[in-house]
Amino acid sequence: MTDQIQRFLLDDTNVRGELMTLDAAYAAVLDTQTYPAPVARLLGELLSAVSLLTETVKLDGTLSLEVRGDGPLSLLMAESNPGGELRGIARLADEQPLPADGADFRELLGEGRIVITLDPKEGNRYQGIVELSEDSLAGCLEDYFARSEQLPTRLWLAADAEQHRAGGLLLQRLPDESQNQDQDAWERAVQLASTLKDDELLGLEQHELLHRLYHEETVRVFDPKPLYFACSCSRERIARALHNLGEAELRSILEEQQAVDTQCHFCHTRYHFGAAEIEALIESPDAPSPTLH
Repeated sequence: MTDQIQRFLLDDTNVRGELMTLDAAYAAVLDTQTYPAPVARLLGELLSAVSLLTETVKLDGTLSLEVRGDGPLSLLMAESNPGGELRGIARLADEQPLPADGADFRELLGEGRIVITLDPKEGNRYQGIVELSEDSLAGCLEDYFARSEQLPTRLWLAADAEQHRAGGLLLQRLPDESQNQDQDAWERAVQLASTLKDDELLGLEQHELLHRLYHEETVRVFDPKPLYFACSCSRERIARALHNLGEAELRSILEEQQAVDTQCHFCHTRYHFGAAEIEALIESPDAPSPTLH
């Protein structure tokens, strides 16, 4: 398997698409924490979805998907950027037992919502929210696209936690540019994609899969982009978060522990801040500089 995303167009139609696969990146996310099989599978689907959406919106910044529910699985979160960096995490509710391995999307999450956050390097942050109204992650995200009046979009997601494989396919209908375009292309492309089986999405090489689906179409493919696990945590970012706790909270922690030890939820990197460093944070009127260490 290859960790990459492949953009493509069906020539002489208004249909564009993206096809992606994960192997090492998905394994790296799962290595940071042990998840039950159904949770790990949904996390793989979310990693696939966030990479597809990041490539779709062409954002110069970070895109995150946060799924919160009132079921045994309380949180799923994945984050991506245009450089192909991915990270993700899942959290279980302490008070609710996890269903059997065959539990589906709604049994795990119950009622809840998906928060889609676009955080550009420049400009304003944007959030979109969609309720968990469908029986799959793909269905909920399709509902978001439909409600936000964006281009018609369909998604197919799959993951196999045991094999450390995840994959996804996105189709999008572009605005009609010409009366001469194939008016049935969108419906035909969706019908063909709906025949796709999970083992094909996870196991076939991308060009082979596209040929199997659209061998009667002229498919134009672009250079693939690599995807990989990477965490954006840093000592500076953790210091900024501590600074934002305020003087009273930091002095309370110092009085009790004489230092602050914390770790990143995504990659489990540990950070230690001694008493002198915490005092420097307290005394600083602004957020800490990158030279804090």
